[in-house]
Amino acid sequence: MAEHVKVDPDDLPGLHRWFGVELNNRTWKQLDEGVPNASSSDDERTQLLIGAFASAYHWSQIGTAANRARGEHLISRTALRVGEAGLALTHARRCLALANANPDVVEDWDFGFAHEALARALAANGNLDEAREHLVEAQRITAAVADREDREILQAEINRGEWFELT
Repeated sequence: MAEHVKVDPDDLPGLHRWFGVELNNRTWKQLDEGVPNASSSDDERTQLLIGAFASAYHWSQIGTAANRARGEHLISRTALRVGEAGLALTHARRCLALANANPDVVEDWDFGFAHEALARALAANGNLDEAREHLVEAQRITAAVADREDREILQAEINRGEWFELT
């Protein structure tokens, strides 16, 4: 991959953006395909988590608070996939905190994703009552998302994946 990238030291922001997007897309592709899974090796699970962290790092160098919140969401969801519930909870909380602190730069759907990630992470950590509250909030926000396509994407994400005995 790196051998096809021409490094231009005058365009470091461009490189951060490219790697942020590329790593985000690759990580979500693996999550969508259901890999790694319970039968995957420790190395496969670690590589997936590294991809999520790397994407978030690159966005943190050049992105907005919205990009940082989305990176935290990706880390949280990836951490859940690889069995790191405590890590998932930490990053889900960061995601919601970033969205709440920066309502002027995040989209309406960012709040729904933040509550969705937090609900999953709380459920994975055994806090079903608080998880349920965040799931209800994610669903409330989803219903109010202005753009139909964004609303459908968020609803589809809520409808799939592991809910750790919450639903």
